[in-house]
Amino acid sequence: MIHLDVTIMGNSYRLACKEGEQKTLQEAVSYLDGKMTALRDSGKVKGNDRIAVMAALSMAAEFLSVKAPQGPLSDLSILEVKQKLGAMHTVLDSALTPQENLF
Repeated sequence: MIHLDVTIMGNSYRLACKEGEQKTLQEAVSYLDGKMTALRDSGKVKGNDRIAVMAALSMAAEFLSVKAPQGPLSDLSILEVKQKLGAMHTVLDSALTPQENLF
């Protein structure tokens, strides 16, 4: 494991990551720091814990709205894929449940 010393919204943290993942972690830290700093500087959100939660929600919403660049799922967001998989799982469960009584 590699240890990185980073700063997020003026606070220092020591983080661990696997060898070769430092750049990705550093980019994530930079992105999070930008989100949290922008929220703090807007003056609309007070308190580091609230700023962190609002930044996390914003980033989660961004993640769930991302679409694959190509392929059979390229017209669906991650959230839509998750919902479709959940619906398929429900259909499969209802179809397979009667089969359990056969064994």
